[in-house]
This record gives sequence, C-alpha cells and structure tokens, in this order.
Amino acid sequence: MVISYKCPGCGAALSYKEGTDVLKCEYCDTEVSIKALKEIEEEKSQNSQEEFHAEREKVVREDAVENFKAFHCESCGAEIMTDDHTAATFCGFCGNPALVEERLVGEKRPAILIPFKINKQQAIEKYRSWTKQGILTPREFSSTQILEKVTGMYVPYWLYDYDANVSMGAHGTKVNVTRKGDTEYIYTRHYDIQRNITAEFNKVPQDASEKMVDSVMEQIEPFDYKEITPFEMPYLSGFFAEKYNYTGEQLKPQVEERVSKFATDMARGTINGYSSVNVTYANTNLAEIDMVYAMLPVWMLNYTYKGKNYLLTMNGQTGKMVGKLPISPLRAFVAWGISSIVLFIILLVIGGML
Repeated sequence: MVISYKCPGCGAALSYKEGTDVLKCEYCDTEVSIKALKEIEEEKSQNSQEEFHAEREKVVREDAVENFKAFHCESCGAEIMTDDHTAATFCGFCGNPALVEERLVGEKRPAILIPFKINKQQAIEKYRSWTKQGILTPREFSSTQILEKVTGMYVPYWLYDYDANVSMGAHGTKVNVTRKGDTEYIYTRHYDIQRNITAEFNKVPQDASEKMVDSVMEQIEPFDYKEITPFEMPYLSGFFAEKYNYTGEQLKPQVEERVSKFATDMARGTINGYSSVNVTYANTNLAEIDMVYAMLPVWMLNYTYKGKNYLLTMNGQTGKMVGKLPISPLRAFVAWGISSIVLFIILLVIGGML
C-alpha cells in the first residue's frame, strides 16, 4: 500500500520539514507533528484492520515485467511504477510524495535514521557556491534549471559496532650523530617494540545500496550520530528512499576489513619517537557487538556534460560535498590564452623589452 500524508487544513500532501519533527503543507503552511501522525496511524490501524487489508489487496499487484511493481497513488489514483528497492518516491502525475509501506515493514523496516537537516533550497545554494569556485566549470552547470534537479534521498546503511584487539610487533631504531674534529660518529640503537591495544568502534557505516558508489559514500562521512532518531515513516515524506540491496551479513567482510585497517593504523600511531620503524607483524581480532539497519540523508545531483555523467553528492545533515566538476573546453581555452599572454608580457618585462 502506498501511503501519503494529507494536510488536515486543505487536503494537500504533507512533506517532512528538514531539521524539525513536523511535516508541513507547502500550500497552507499547516504543520503536523510526527508524533501526532503516528498516533493517527495507530488508531486507524486498530479500528480498520479488515478495511486496511482489503484495500491493500486491491491496490497492490505484481507486475511481471522487469521486477517492477505498480501501486495506486492515494491522491490522484494514478499508477506509480517502482523497482523492487524503492521505498519512498513521488507520483509522476500529481507530484505528491508516496511511501511504499510493504518495503518498510518487518526486517525491511529501518531501526533508526538521521533526518534531513539541510533543505532543498539550502542544498541548491551550497551546490551553486561550490560550482562557482571552479573557474573552468561550464556556466550552465550552476544554472537554476540544472540545480533544481537536486534530489534528496534516504540511503540504506548498516551501522556496526565492533571491539578490536591488535597485537603488533616492530623493529625501531634511534640514530644519533656526533662530530669530533673532522670525524663524524653515527650511533644506532635498535629496539624491539611491542604493542597490544584494544579499541571500540561504534556505528561504523556501510551503505547497502548497489546504486551508490562506496568510495563516494565514505567521503561524505562522518554523520553526527547525536541526531539519530527512531525510524518513523513520516520522515521520508517528500524524499526518495530505497531499501537495502545487501544484508548486514553480506557486507560484514567489507566492514571488517575497514575496521581492521582502522585498528592497525591506531596501533601503528602509538609508535613514535624513532628514526625508523619496521612493523614485523600485526594481528587483529574483531568481535561484533551490534548491527543495525539505518537510513541516512544524502542530496544528489546528476548531470551529463559532453556525453559524460557527473555525480555531485552532499551529506544531507552536515553539508559536506563530494564530486568532480566538469571542465568547459571554451573556458579552458580562454584561460590558457590569458595565461599565455600574461606570461609573455612578464618575459618581455624581465628581458627589458618593455
């Protein structure tokens, strides 16, 4: 069943207001708290279970083509086509937010999320400021028409807690140089270094979407976990969202490799004050403490320039941006020309010809 939260004032769709605990109507400015919506949904569920299930059977059907499913929009009745992993989207006809409930229940329901703190207009302005820093960036890349395509998405993540123990051995040297007259004396002392450290790693994030590039998702970290809140569906209203493609168990090897590196680097970082250090062995033992399914906020902007796709990604909580800006051949040529002229004039001045 597709869920759309309606404004009690005018009947339009409600969308989550970034950085708050309310949903807001963009037409009449009515605000409804997430707590109030939850109470309404619980009461509705208790009073009309039979009606709910009957409606569910009526509006949800399997579509046999390419793993797509069709749902009916609660606002206009149009069909909404989604792939198997879409959890929150918009109706292509009326534009109202639509939450696909069956992909957010049971084991598919996230335990926690971090709400969007940066709204769309703020994201657009941040992107615009960033693109203007590139003097070779095509002018159209910072146009309102392009920046309006910025999309807010809750990306599925698994967050892991691990205890780590690292046993490390190394050979170190300290070199002293003294001089007597014309003679230089070099003294080298050798040390057998041992380290045994323990560390706790809390909420190590790993994105669980096959569409997102892992290296990009790692670069927009960190998220501020102080703003984690229990998952409630109204937070998704007005944004896209996907359920996970990979289970927590499937991603464990990847995460444990990352945690092992963190722990080993920490142990190596405690060995200081030597002229040289050669690590002879490092054994790391990990103990998984917890694993939780979460959704974290990301703003994305996809743009195709000269046949090449560019993806700009922004942390929807902190505003940290990652991406590579395109280069305009015309601007690059003009910049090269100006630089050449300036260099030529400088050479003439140095040569005394001006």
